[in-house]
Amino acid sequence: MSASERLKDIDLFVCVANAGSFNAAAERLNLTPSAVSKGIARLERRLQVRLFERTTRRLALTDGGAAYYRTCSRVLGDLEDAEQALNEAHSTPSGHLRIDLPASFGRLHALPAVLAFADQHPKLQPHITLSDRFVDLAEDSIDIVVRIGGPHSWQPGIEHHYLGNQRLVFCAAPAYLARHGTPRDEDELRAHGCVLYACTDGSTPALHFTGARLGVDLLKPMPGRLAIGDGEGQAMAVMAGLGIAQLPTWLVQRQLDDGSLVQVLPECEVQGLPIHLAWRRNRGHLPKVSALVQALTLSLGRVVRG
Repeated sequence: MSASERLKDIDLFVCVANAGSFNAAAERLNLTPSAVSKGIARLERRLQVRLFERTTRRLALTDGGAAYYRTCSRVLGDLEDAEQALNEAHSTPSGHLRIDLPASFGRLHALPAVLAFADQHPKLQPHITLSDRFVDLAEDSIDIVVRIGGPHSWQPGIEHHYLGNQRLVFCAAPAYLARHGTPRDEDELRAHGCVLYACTDGSTPALHFTGARLGVDLLKPMPGRLAIGDGEGQAMAVMAGLGIAQLPTWLVQRQLDDGSLVQVLPECEVQGLPIHLAWRRNRGHLPKVSALVQALTLSLGRVVRG
């Protein structure tokens, strides 16, 4: 089988997987459903692997099909990018671009910047996910990520840009402080109802404090009234008067400015986790990647630095 025939089968397979049915793929490719079905059957015979589970109601990738889809999507994406890099007419951002953002920070700050960038570049086709899990850029075929914390060392082949560190502050609603008083130190804070972050394993991370000597960042567990596994959820609970929380300023600066939240223990304000942009080195030359990296560096840098 020639290389062109192999690529034709790959393109057909990816189109079916994206469309979710033979009929939808046939319409996109201007083929008959029968021709699409025969093409997939031919590919399965060659690979000796069933790629789809077929029922009367749905079409789903098998485990083998899902693994093959990731590889094929990456191959087709690399071919598209190579053509764009060689063609001077594509010197502006265009084509598919996969972006993964942290959930709360993404919704509040990174996503608006990405959407504004997409609006400026109508030939761009962003695919945006929001999650707080670790992602492998190469394995997951992701072009750009924004990450809070991140690995201690980045993988080979990954470029990254440090945007700054979070600033963490203790804050509470004025109504809560009116009822329960304002803590004057760490010991008094322990007597209050802290709103903690809830990890999926049932634990609650310790809170950050600055040591009296050398400004060392200390982690200390605190008793909590409730725990919520989402930063925006924590902020909502604090605004509802359910306790005091340590939260990043990028999450609560607006509430602090309008008075719906009040900072307490200002001497305990500390630096939190670092925030990075990261992208695959072998795709950094593409206009769509380099231009978005520049745009996010500018907009998110302002957010992080306050």
